Amino acid sequence: MLDTESNEKLPLGELVLLAIQHVLIMYAGAIATPLIIGAVLKLPKDQVAFLINADLMAGGIATLIQTIGFKGVGIRLPIMMGVTFTALGPMLAIGSNPELGLLGIYGATIAAGIFGIFMAPLVGRLLRFFPPIVTGSEILMVGLSLMGVAAAWSGGGFGSPDFGNPVYLGIAGAVLLFVLLMVKFARGFFANLAILLGLVFGFAISVPLGQVSLAGLQDAAWIGWVMPLHFGLPKFDLWATASMCVVMLVTFVESAGMFLAIGEITGKPIDEKALTRGFRADGVGNIIGGLFNTFPYTSFAQNVGLVAVTGVKSRWVCAVGGIILMMLGLVPKLSLLVASIPPCVLGGAGIVMFGMVASNGIKTLTKVDFNHTHNLYIVAISVGVGMIPVVSDKLFAKLPSALAPILSSSILLTAVVAIVLNVVLNGLSSNEEAARLTLETARDLEV
Repeated sequence: MLDTESNEKLPLGELVLLAIQHVLIMYAGAIATPLIIGAVLKLPKDQVAFLINADLMAGGIATLIQTIGFKGVGIRLPIMMGVTFTALGPMLAIGSNPELGLLGIYGATIAAGIFGIFMAPLVGRLLRFFPPIVTGSEILMVGLSLMGVAAAWSGGGFGSPDFGNPVYLGIAGAVLLFVLLMVKFARGFFANLAILLGLVFGFAISVPLGQVSLAGLQDAAWIGWVMPLHFGLPKFDLWATASMCVVMLVTFVESAGMFLAIGEITGKPIDEKALTRGFRADGVGNIIGGLFNTFPYTSFAQNVGLVAVTGVKSRWVCAVGGIILMMLGLVPKLSLLVASIPPCVLGGAGIVMFGMVASNGIKTLTKVDFNHTHNLYIVAISVGVGMIPVVSDKLFAKLPSALAPILSSSILLTAVVAIVLNVVLNGLSSNEEAARLTLETARDLEV
């Protein structure tokens, strides 16, 4: 039976305003992944805009499934779903393979979703493999590996003929400074919008400097449907699928923390059945993402934090937020405008976003007892191995190309090495201890 607070029906006007607040909080993070994928894979602006539309549409559908749910699927709590940064490394490795590209990403995402649905009942027993030393190292590597993207953006974008132009660096620096001023002086809701407002500020100062191209905006439709399988039938590759299945397990651990935290906030106990329903919704979200030309979904920590800050615990607020995301996904003109944001603007915001991801990894690692030398070795080796694709991307070039989705992903290498070393050097904790540590980690990531 649903608890009263999470099932509370609010007046329509209040419901919509609170839902818009949730959407604004997550919007910058939600659009970051298609922008990164589009930039690294050098996709045309209209295709990047389509990815943004698809991302918002699928994210809205995944949010509705998680909040409203149906038999055996959906945790039915105030959760907003967005593309996880954890999958970026493997996706970039898959997408950069000329034989796979975007279709390889979609195939691996769908397969990982199916895998996740079947694994959902067992995940509670797997939490012991993901203590803070593993999740902290992995989250740290997510942030570190993405800093190269932020740097490339700041210099003018991947492949820019005028890379490093002082104008680009100046705009990136101005956006970074603006975000810091917002963090310093803004309060409450506006402080939480620092990244989004930073993007708006950067876009505004870029226009008079001649850095904004609105080519195609006039021809873009106001309303357009996101067609499933727009780019063609997905491609299924063994190693690409294996890498995304590992990511699926890692995101399950992240989701477990969010579910336990939101259960504590709303006063609704989260038992094993509830976790399983939530994990299945994550798996279904992956399948929807792959079919709708987008990426894996998970619960957004900033929205969990917003529930705690506002005290509004109704799941219907997030359900309406999901509907708003779907509506935004139907506006190609808006997505093309977002795709027109100059890379240098994204660079300034990216330094903050990706740096905060790395900081959360460090925050998680503070729960680790480093008086035990084993733990120092686990972090040192897992992060060291994870940095190899970043600092020496040709090191594994002589190995079979089929292994590229795994060996080219800093995030995946870090996770695998940390899990193995932790089991060998520290052994496994109990399920109860693992659940407690997962909840504590989630509380920290809400901020």
